[in-house]
Parts: sequence; structure tokens; C-alpha cells
Amino acid sequence: MSNINLSEISNLIKKQIEAYKDDIKTETIGTVVSVGDGIAIIHGLDNAMSSELLIFPNDVYGMVQNLESDSVGAILLGDSSKVREGDIVKCTGKILNIPVGEDFIGRIIDPLGLPLDGKGAIEAKDYRPIEKKATGVMDRSSVNTPLQTGIKALDALVPIGRGQRELIIGDRQTGKTSIAVDTILNQKGKDVICIYVAIGQKQSTVEDVYETLKSYGAMDYSIIVSATASNPAPVLYLAPYSGVTLAEYFMYQGKDCLIVYDDLSKHAVAYRELSLLLHRPPGREAYPGDVFYLHSRLLERAAKLSAELGGGSITALPIIETQAGDISAYIPTNVISITDGQIFLQSDSFYKGIRPAINAGLSVSRVGGAAQTKAIKKVSGTLRLDLASYRELEAFTQFGSDLDASTKARLDRGERTVEILKQGLHETIPFEKESVILYCLVNGYLDTIAVKDILRFEHDLYRDLDLTEAGKAITEEIRTTKALPQDLDRLNAYILDFKKRFN
Repeated sequence: MSNINLSEISNLIKKQIEAYKDDIKTETIGTVVSVGDGIAIIHGLDNAMSSELLIFPNDVYGMVQNLESDSVGAILLGDSSKVREGDIVKCTGKILNIPVGEDFIGRIIDPLGLPLDGKGAIEAKDYRPIEKKATGVMDRSSVNTPLQTGIKALDALVPIGRGQRELIIGDRQTGKTSIAVDTILNQKGKDVICIYVAIGQKQSTVEDVYETLKSYGAMDYSIIVSATASNPAPVLYLAPYSGVTLAEYFMYQGKDCLIVYDDLSKHAVAYRELSLLLHRPPGREAYPGDVFYLHSRLLERAAKLSAELGGGSITALPIIETQAGDISAYIPTNVISITDGQIFLQSDSFYKGIRPAINAGLSVSRVGGAAQTKAIKKVSGTLRLDLASYRELEAFTQFGSDLDASTKARLDRGERTVEILKQGLHETIPFEKESVILYCLVNGYLDTIAVKDILRFEHDLYRDLDLTEAGKAITEEIRTTKALPQDLDRLNAYILDFKKRFN
């Protein structure tokens, strides 16, 4: 009996020896030296990479930021109270990735791709690195397709093209977010995927944006990436990079994307907090010296791809908050130098009821007419000059000088230009209707209409364009050809007929 047992044991040992594989797995581990304010200093991670994902105890993750000679500085992407000094940290060997895919459309997510709207898990189609080199010049094509905002003042004076980076800048409470949201609303039916990135906003503000987009049916093609003021600085820092990573997924599928960063001022503050905690050297105005690189490597990822790569695009609308209209401060000048133009909103105009409160003199689009339809381009040529001339004459006439007929006519035209460029909140207008009302303005058809009746004239004209056969024919021709009707006499006759019926 004992011989049988010994034989069985011998066979079992032989099988184990035969099955044994000399697979030695190595892990790079380190020890937390100090932790606090969302930052962990770790000793022992000699082979760690920049932006590498780290695993802490209690399911907390981190990302490598600083590579020092004797330690590694990491930002924590979870509850930092669960991490203690002396905890063991493991390297993953992977750069931080986030999930991407079509199922994210219509959802509110955090910067790590986790849902925040209580609608269940989101199925990821792929994972993409959160930090990526921007598309090279040879892989891009010129910006030549308009991104219609539905805002007359923008489409006429500061046109935006698909693949452009256009800064929205101004003091707080001047309508910056409203312009961005209205632009998203106007993309309905235009096959553009919109991503709204909230950085350091109040939770109630993000909820208001969501409700607005939802009520207008815009969440059907939109994604909200939310990092509110209650989130720690590392989460705020990651938010815009997560947003553009999602946008790149769609861009490389040949689709057009619009991404709004609201706002990069708070992003810079969050980065400054991280840098100071990581003991990075400060630059001028106590900001880290690489804050320009912080935003340039983000905004450079907006592009219009060449036809060989599918022709997709990312249009970026970064928002920057100024203090007392000072666009020469550190962060505003940084972002102005990175972008392809800016929309400057002025507090004085906003409080006077001129909304959107766009300063035509300081606002510019470096893409210009290439991002306009032929119709809008034709009717907006003199608008900027008319407005600039009006502002100059308006200041001059405050001295009570007698005015000649020519000066008075220019003032009257300026008043009507300011009035016609006013627009209500969430009242976006198709470009074909914009073309008709601006045609009326530049060709003098509004000169005989009292200024107080201008907006009523505009609303009645839009209704007439929708209801009458002549109006429908004109708007349909502009919509399909993207240009004013070839027979301008027909357009002139229609406008004169409408003026007779207007009362």
C-alpha cells in the first residue's frame, strides 16, 4: 500500500516538473514618500515614463508628471485620501488612455470617460492616448468650409471655418458661453459632432448647458465632458485633453467636430496649482514657464485633415476670461498667439443691450473669406468699415458739432448696422436668411425704416421668406448655390414688395 502511495506521489511530482515554466514576471514598484492636494511623490520608479498610468492601493490611479533624479511626481486621478505614505505603487507600462466611440454621443462624462448622467455604462469602441502629437502640416488641408454659427455678427464679420481655432475672449458675464452654445445649436442637421468641455464651471452651469442642448435636440450630436469647480486640479487639468481625444476619434473617421473649451483660464489656474505643488519653477506672473506649451499642444490638435486621411476636421472654440477687458495679460496673449483669430466681447456693449457684444475692431478671423459662403461674403464686405466709421463718428458727435448730410447718412447707416447685428439668445438664423437681411442693409433698403422698427422688420421678413412662394424660391436658391440669386432684380423686386407690405 505504501508502495502505491509513493508511486502516485512520484508521478505527481514528475508531472509538476514537466509542466513547470520558468516565466519570471517583473514589476516596477515604488513607495509613496509624500501625498497631499492630489499630488503623490514616489521613490523607486526608476523606469517610469512621462504620462504613464500608475496603480495605487484602493483602486486609485495616477499619472506621472515629474521625472526627478531620485523620485517621481504624479497626479492622482481619484480620492487622494485613500493614498497613504509608504503605500506600494505599480507602473503599468501604458500611457494614460481614455475610452472613445459613438456611444459617447448624447452623454455627460468625466475626463476619464466615466458616465456622470446616471444612464449606465458606455461601451467603448477603442482607447486612445490622452496626449498625442498634433497632426503634421503635410497631413492637413486648408480651411475652406464654413462652420455656420447662425449668429449674424460672427458669420459676417468673424467667419469660422471647419478646422479653425477661434478664441472667444471677454470679461465674465459678457455672453462667451452663450455664443459657444448657440454655435452648437446651429450644427443641427449639419453632420457635425459637438463636444462641450466644462473646466472649473459650477455644477449648475453645466446642468443649464445640458438642459439647453437637450431642449433644442442638440444632445443627439453632442458630448459634455464635465470637470466642475468641485473636482480636484488634476481632473481639471485632464478635461480638455480628454475632449480633444474624443474629437480626434471622430476626425480620423472623416467626420467634422466642434469642440468648446469653457474655459482655458481656469485650466491654466489648475495647471499652475499642480506645477507649484510639484515644485516646478514658476515663470513670469508666477505662472509656470511652460504654460504656453500647455495650451499650444492642446489647440494644435485642431485641424482639417487632407483628403487622403478622410478630410475630417476639429474646430476649436477656446474661451478665455479677461480682467477688466485686458487682452494683453499673460494667458490671453498666449492663446491669441496660438489661435487663428479671436472674438472679443466688450462689457460696455453688453450692458448697453448690444448682444452679442462683439467688438468689431478687436475681433478678427485670420481665415477670413475662405470660411464664408459666397452669399455672406458678398454682403458683408463693407460691414466692418461701416461699423468702424460709425464708432469714430459717434465719439466725435458727442461734442455737439453740426453734421453735414454725408456724415449724418453714415451715422444713420451705422445705427442700423448695430441694430441689425443684435440677436436674441438661442435664436440662430440660417445663412440664407442672414444673406437676405444683410443684403437689405448694405443696399440701403433699411435706410427708410425707423431704427426702433428694424428688428420687427427683420422678424417679419424671415416669416415672409418662409410663407410666400417668392420668398421660398429665393432662400432655396441661396441654400443650394451658397450664393446670392443670379437674377438680383428678382431679389430687389421681392424686397421692395415686402417693404410696401410692411407696416
